[in-house]
Amino acid sequence: MRLDLQCHPLTPVSVVDEISLTYEWQAHGSLWMRYHAEGLLHDLDLPVSTNPQRADGLWETTCFELFLQESSANRYCEFNFSPSSRWAAYQFSGYRDGMRNLQLPTPPDIVLDLSDSHFAMEVTLGLPDIWGEASLNAAFSAVIAENSGPKSYWALSHPPGKPDFHHRDCFTHQLKAAGNL
Repeated sequence: MRLDLQCHPLTPVSVVDEISLTYEWQAHGSLWMRYHAEGLLHDLDLPVSTNPQRADGLWETTCFELFLQESSANRYCEFNFSPSSRWAAYQFSGYRDGMRNLQLPTPPDIVLDLSDSHFAMEVTLGLPDIWGEASLNAAFSAVIAENSGPKSYWALSHPPGKPDFHHRDCFTHQLKAAGNL
């Protein structure tokens, strides 16, 4: 399935024209995602590639994100994927409340594809059983940082006001459970 992310109107960007996302469930409940950005990418601020490991603060530069929430619950989880191959996974008990690290069965696999006019990042994410057994509301998003400093915030949908990927209005995509495909 292909989805198009929209730039938040308060954070226009000059280096990226569009961002799309494709995803599919794979064997053993792994979610494969491909974030694809088109534009003048020589001005994109990409973190330096490093060993894959958990890290905080990835949203401070170019980063791609996934949020998942059960439709009838307040709790949700957040995943950050950096072009550096670092990643983060958090669980919240409610809106920006009770944040703690979410343990994953395996670290996400992050692969990059770069050219002068496009940037793509493929992520294969093994979800903990509790997050892969039911249909979920999903929010796919991206933070795009330019070398000159500005950032833009991309999502399927934005709530009114400043960018806020944690806001319930961002969870607009229904992600069917891996076992229900």
